Amino acid sequence: MVNETDKYLTLNGYSEGVYKEKGSRFLAFAWPVTTEDEVRQHVKELKKTYFDARHHVYAFRLGADMKTYRCSDDGEPANSSGPPVLGQIQSANLTNVLIVVVRYFGGTKLGVPGLINAYRTAAADAIANNTIVEQYEQDCFTIKFSYTAMNDVMRVLKEDNPTQTNQQFDNECSIDLSIRKTQGGALRKKLAKVEGVEIKNMC
Repeated sequence: MVNETDKYLTLNGYSEGVYKEKGSRFLAFAWPVTTEDEVRQHVKELKKTYFDARHHVYAFRLGADMKTYRCSDDGEPANSSGPPVLGQIQSANLTNVLIVVVRYFGGTKLGVPGLINAYRTAAADAIANNTIVEQYEQDCFTIKFSYTAMNDVMRVLKEDNPTQTNQQFDNECSIDLSIRKTQGGALRKKLAKVEGVEIKNMC
């Protein structure tokens, strides 16, 4: 029986959503992400692009276990904006996802219930304009080996069929590999049995 603990749902790519209420505009932006560094970069870029907006509210969740998550009200009343955005991520059972909602104030206050509805609806629109896909957590590592070990290494890789990138073949060879996390341990053990193979973690 295949272990499915590394499977999760996420967004296929970038998307946008919008909600308008009493002159205020709520622009939502959604991305698939895998690290908090990516989150910070996207938020930083949006704040630069939409520098004249009053609020840049965001929420994200990371990991197949969904244990890493955070949200920010960015100056809106407490729990009126960030949590509703995070709630949409949770309702869709998504992870490795960031949603940012940029607000342009229209001059009329919406009150907390109005804000909750606005941020929730904008985030939901960004998700609806995307495609939800199944993904698997990856075990990523680099292997280094001598050219004389090439045949043995390739035999193992053919059996397990990991994704191979950044291949360098010379007297000293290296390949970047990625494979489903639940299958990574077995592949590492096989490669470790090949004389002279060095394994270095990437993710």
